[in-house]
Amino acid sequence: MKKGFSGLAVLLLVLLVSGCNKLTQYTISEQEVNQALQKHNNYEKDIGVSGLVNAHIVLSNLTSQIGREEPGKVTLAGNAKINVTSLFGPQQADMQLKMRAQPVFDQQQGAIYLRDMEIVDAQVTPDKMASIMKTLTPYLNQSLKSYFDQKPAYVLSTDRSKGESLAKKFAKGLEVKPGELVIPFTD
Repeated sequence: MKKGFSGLAVLLLVLLVSGCNKLTQYTISEQEVNQALQKHNNYEKDIGVSGLVNAHIVLSNLTSQIGREEPGKVTLAGNAKINVTSLFGPQQADMQLKMRAQPVFDQQQGAIYLRDMEIVDAQVTPDKMASIMKTLTPYLNQSLKSYFDQKPAYVLSTDRSKGESLAKKFAKGLEVKPGELVIPFTD
């Protein structure tokens, strides 16, 4: 009888502690971040070197990997369709982009920003466009960095859930764990 009681007590303790986790933090899954990133699929930008080469870029299919490739960082993947006009006439290219950023929580806005965005890899097709895109990549990198510095990747909503409402009020920072962002309510 004593063994049964101690097993029940341990089970209750485990359930209590796991239930308390919701009271001490709010977790945002990779899937939730990916759904929010779909709002950024409308990113369009004209970049280039005036008179030499200009490109119209449309970013799509943004997805994130949180804390998996590099601890504390978010890795984004996305496609970019590029229409280039240069001295050689109009051309088109596709880029598979891989970017890395530092997630930062802004408590006043209740928003998570991806700061210090940088392109870490870019695959270009067709291959003949690689040299032109290599020239344009620093401009694209700066443009994406500026865009994500200004536009949040995820915004907490007071309408969606009680957890998001609590996170907006009591957040004490942001932790990046593999596959999730955690907003703790205590230090």
